[in-house]
Amino acid sequence: MTDAKQDEQNREFALQRIYTKDISFETPNTPAVFQQEWKPETGVNLNTEVNKLSDTAYEVTLSVTVTTKVGDNTAYLVEVKQAGIFSIAGFPDQEMGPLLGAYCPNQLFPFVREAISDIVMKGSFPQLVLQPVNFDMLYAQHQQELAKKAQAESEAQH
Repeated sequence: MTDAKQDEQNREFALQRIYTKDISFETPNTPAVFQQEWKPETGVNLNTEVNKLSDTAYEVTLSVTVTTKVGDNTAYLVEVKQAGIFSIAGFPDQEMGPLLGAYCPNQLFPFVREAISDIVMKGSFPQLVLQPVNFDMLYAQHQQELAKKAQAESEAQH
């Protein structure tokens, strides 16, 4: 058996636990916003954070903030931090970044989507369905931004 195949067989990826770290829901302009014509403008902000717990355990937190406005008034603001503990072993270093920065958040996203949809409806607003997110693309963009920033800093020092 080749070393590459042996390495692949020694790989471990397991989702140990998924949990909600934080939920916040604000409706600063109720009940007045209910009397306005419902033409919402919604903005979504995503962020991920990785915390190494041990040599093989990582906590990945996906934070999603949704702000919906009607005209100049904020109808609601939802913030959800969904986390998971992932057991990861046997992967080469170059694969760890995409695993932790794209694959793990992708596993957490359905839980965030459900939590946000549920809390928005409980606030007496129309259902909000977050569209799928391409975490691979977001991770690649983030890596490009980091590379550009590092290059700019390097050029500034010379």
